Amino acid sequence: MLFCCSLSPPGTQAYPLPPFQPSSFPLRVRSSGEHKSNKKVEHQYFRAQSSRAKVQSFRPETHPADGYCPPEEQDPEADSAGSPDVDALASRLPSCGSVADVRKVHGVAVRSPDAPGIFVANNVISSYVRFSEISDARKVFDGMPERSVVSWTAMMNGYQKSGDYTEVVRLFWDMVRSGVQGNSLSFVCLLKSCSGQCNAKLGRQVHCCVVKGRWGNVIVDSALVHFYAQCGDLASALMMFDKMASRDVISWTTMITAYVQQGCGDKALQMFPEMVSEGFLPNEFTVCSILKACAEEKALRCGKQLHGAVLKKLYKDDIHVGSALVTMYARNGEVFDAQAVFDMMPRRNTITWTSLISGYAQSGHGEKAILLFRQMKMRQVSVNNLTIVGLLSACGSIRSLCLGKELHAHIIKNSIQENLQIGSTLVWCYCKCGEYTYAARIIEEMPDRDAISWTAMISGYNSVGHSAEALKSLDDMLWDGVTPNTYTYSSALKACAKLEALRDGRRIHGVVNKTPAFLDVFVGSSLIEMYMRCGKVDEARRVFDAMPEHNLVTWKVIITGFAQNGLCEEAFKYMYLMQQEGHNVDDFMLSKVLTSCGNLDWESDDISLSGSTTGSVG
Repeated sequence: MLFCCSLSPPGTQAYPLPPFQPSSFPLRVRSSGEHKSNKKVEHQYFRAQSSRAKVQSFRPETHPADGYCPPEEQDPEADSAGSPDVDALASRLPSCGSVADVRKVHGVAVRSPDAPGIFVANNVISSYVRFSEISDARKVFDGMPERSVVSWTAMMNGYQKSGDYTEVVRLFWDMVRSGVQGNSLSFVCLLKSCSGQCNAKLGRQVHCCVVKGRWGNVIVDSALVHFYAQCGDLASALMMFDKMASRDVISWTTMITAYVQQGCGDKALQMFPEMVSEGFLPNEFTVCSILKACAEEKALRCGKQLHGAVLKKLYKDDIHVGSALVTMYARNGEVFDAQAVFDMMPRRNTITWTSLISGYAQSGHGEKAILLFRQMKMRQVSVNNLTIVGLLSACGSIRSLCLGKELHAHIIKNSIQENLQIGSTLVWCYCKCGEYTYAARIIEEMPDRDAISWTAMISGYNSVGHSAEALKSLDDMLWDGVTPNTYTYSSALKACAKLEALRDGRRIHGVVNKTPAFLDVFVGSSLIEMYMRCGKVDEARRVFDAMPEHNLVTWKVIITGFAQNGLCEEAFKYMYLMQQEGHNVDDFMLSKVLTSCGNLDWESDDISLSGSTTGSVG
C-alpha cells in the first residue's frame, strides 16, 4: 500500500488555571481554628504562599501538577514569615520551560499579599502567550483591576499570534476607549493584524496615527512595509521603505520577501546585492526568500552562489534554508543536486520531502518520486496537500493508473477532494492515464471549478490526442462562467492546430486579442502553429511580427511552418534572423527544414549553408 496509518502525537494535557481574583479563594483558616467575623478581609490582588527566601529557592517540580494548592493545605505559619520578592517572580517566568511551570509560578503569585499586581500580571500574560495558552492569558487579563499599555499590548500580541485578528482590533479599540494610549509595539501588533486580514482601510488609519504621534521607528516602519506588501500595494511598500531613516536586516528582508511573495523575484534579486553592499549580513529568512526567487526566476547560477555562501555560515544546518535549497534546485531541473542537498541535511520536514518529490515528478522521474514517498511514510513524516499534488503528477507522468486510484482513495478518505489544486491535478492524472470518464466525473463533482481545473482537463485531452474533446471542454468551461488563462488558450490552440480547425482557431484568436494573453509568448507561438498547420502563412507572419518578444519555441514554430508549407527560402531567412537575435539553430530544426526542403535548388545565389554539425546558417 502506498499509504499507511501514522500515529498522531498525543495532545497536550490541559491544566486548570488558578483564577486571578482574590474572591475565588477561600479565606485562610487560622491555626486556632477560630474565625474572627469582626476582622475586615482586605481585597488584595495576590496572596502570599511563603517567605521571600522560600520564593527564591522555589522549584516548580516540588509543587502539585496543577501548579497551586488550596490555602488550607499550606503551612499555617507561612503568612507570618514575609512576602515573596516580586522581582524573583517576574524573573522566573521567562525561564519557565513549559506551561506547567508557568502555572506553578502563577500559583505563587496569586497568593502574594503585597506585590504590585500589574507588573507580575503582565509577565504572567506574556508567559502564557509564549506557550499559546491564549484563554489562560485572557483570564488573567480580565481579572486585572487596573491595566497598563503593556497589559493591552501583551494580550493583543497573543491574539495576533493565534490568528484571531478580529479580537486584536477589538482589544485595540477597547484600549483607546479606556483612555490608555498605545505605544509603538501596540501599533506593530495592530498592523500585523491588518496585514493578516488585508484590511487596507484600517491599516492606512493606523499609519496616520503613527505619523501624527511620531511613533515611527525601524520596527514600526518595517511593519508598515509588510502591511502594504501583504495588501498587494508594492508601490506604497517601496515608498515606505525608501523613506525609512534607518534600516536593519529585518527591514531589508521584509522588502525582499514582499517582492518574492508578489511574484517580482527579479526585483528581489536586484535588491539583495544592495543590502549586502550596505554592510548588512543576511539572516536565514533573507536566504530563504532569495532562494525562492532563484527558483521562480530560474536563476540557477545565483542560487549556486548563495549555496556556497550558506555552507560558510552558521545557518548551514537550518532546516528551512535546506528546504529552500532543495526547492531551488528542483525547480531549476537539477534534481540530483537537490538530492545531494537533501542527503546532507541532518533534519528534514514535510516541505523538504515534498520539494524533492515534486522535483522528481516534474523532471520525469515519477518512479523515484514514488519511491521517495514510500521512504517518507516509513519515517512517519506527515503529508500535506502539496505532497499529494506532487505524487499525482508523478503518477500521471508514468501513467500509473493503479497508484493514481490509490491516491484518489486517500484523498476521499481524508476529505480533501474539494481542494482546487488537488482536484485539478487529479483530473490531469486521469487524463494522462486515458481515464476520461473519471476525469469528467471529478470535474463535475468539484464544488468550485477554476481555470486551472479546466485547463488540466483540456491539456490532458491534448496530451493523448483527443483534440475534439479538448475543444468541447473549452466550451463547457466558458458556459461555466470561468475565464480562461494563458495556458488554457495555448492548449486550446494546440488542439485547433491538430484538427486544422481554422474557424475555432480564429474565434479563439478574436477573444485573445481583447485580453492581455495576446502578449504572452506561448499563446503567440500556439497561434502561429495553428495558422501554419491550416496553411495561413500570412496570418501566422502577422502574429509573429506583432509579438513583443520571441523565444526559442516561437522561432522553431514559424521556421518549421515555413518549411512545411514549401517556403524554404523564408525558412532559411528566418533561421538567419534567429541567429542574429542570439538563438542557436539546433540539429533537430536543421534536419526538419532540410527534410521539407529536399527539392530546393541549392545553387541559388540567395541561399548558402555552412557548417555541418553546428547547424549554423549564413
